Amino acid sequence: MPPDDLSPGAFDPLRPRLLRIAYRMLGSAAEAEDVVQEAYLRWHQTDRTAIRDPSAVLVRTVTRLCLDVLKSARVRHEQYMGTWLPEPIVEPLEGDDLTLTLMMALERLSPLERAAFLLHDVFGMDFDEVARAIGRDPAACRQLASRARGHVRDARPRFPVTENQGRELASAFFTATRSGDVGALQALLTQDVVLYADGGGKTKAALHPIYGLEKNLRFAAGIFQRMGPDASRLVYEGKIDGLPGFITAEPDGSWQSTALAIDAGRIVAIYITRNPDKLRALLRTLGLETPS
Repeated sequence: MPPDDLSPGAFDPLRPRLLRIAYRMLGSAAEAEDVVQEAYLRWHQTDRTAIRDPSAVLVRTVTRLCLDVLKSARVRHEQYMGTWLPEPIVEPLEGDDLTLTLMMALERLSPLERAAFLLHDVFGMDFDEVARAIGRDPAACRQLASRARGHVRDARPRFPVTENQGRELASAFFTATRSGDVGALQALLTQDVVLYADGGGKTKAALHPIYGLEKNLRFAAGIFQRMGPDASRLVYEGKIDGLPGFITAEPDGSWQSTALAIDAGRIVAIYITRNPDKLRALLRTLGLETPS
């Protein structure tokens, strides 16, 4: 690609990579789209005749825009009603093994730590490139990425399951919760299982994480008693942010995505997203309409 030529058509091959970076930085597909569009507009307002590597310039622009967004995002997350979860996606991100669990670990990092780790460890940029992107020297970027790497390493499952095992466990979890079979559900969960539910104040959801096997069994039993058998309609089974899961149409007219973190054959964490704003892009991807 000539360095002074980035027509709208030529921008398209770069867009997926820029969107992946922005989404992993922000945890929001909608905000990632906004950031990439802003980078695109800024590019076309720039004198490009001296630019030799458009991809590097655009990655740097997207990263810095994301860092700006993250400054205000931390305040929004603190003011968020209930638990905040990253926006779920079902399309795999090529060359990216970050799951929803690992993205939650990244949420505990500073914006610069998150950027250094993602750009180097996930997107394969060398530390000189990372330094130019985030405005720090390479040595500082190595330290930032190293600290982030420790958090991510601690969040990885010790004994990950195969894709088939994950699918079978997700199916069994759906059946147990929708049939009221507490015994079957108990066999699927670890003693220290935790449930996170994100309703964003827009729909009913547990406001705080639910910790431990007994509390989760009581919570599931209470949901079943209120909703009854076969209350949910299964509309999608597969990976959600890299984890086994499913999407359901609920009897109250809402949608719900459920993703399961699994270690050594049992479910260690349950991630439920019910906030309709966070499900909009996912439902559009799957071609789903308002549940009937």
